[in-house]
Amino acid sequence: MPAQSQTPLVALVVDDSMLIRHTVCRFLEERGHSVESATNGEEALPIVKRIRPDIIITDMQMPRMSGTEFIAALKAQPATANIPIIIVAGKNSGFDALEHRADFAIFKDIDIEAQLEKALEAALGSRAAGKTASR
Repeated sequence: MPAQSQTPLVALVVDDSMLIRHTVCRFLEERGHSVESATNGEEALPIVKRIRPDIIITDMQMPRMSGTEFIAALKAQPATANIPIIIVAGKNSGFDALEHRADFAIFKDIDIEAQLEKALEAALGSRAAGKTASR
């Protein structure tokens, strides 16, 4: 019996760091997922309405609208309240302990890709796997 192909995830990556955004987007795209990105929560809100992401990966400390404010705006709307959220924070920032509305936290200062793999699996189960890049 042939393996079923899974529908790719639609992910939104929100981070003011171009390096982190690029790393996370590349990680997801290599697994066959569709990815959009934004540099802050204010920029991300209209993207959420347009693409209806399956998961959101967001930084916490950003200009204009912080991750905390962005998550609060998402959780306040029934259409977006149940989207799984992974926060990206510095190891010693304390956001992982303070932000209880997120589904998972990963740290910028530790192997992001390995943490992302675990976070996606925890938040989305088998849908997170996508396709493995064969290069």
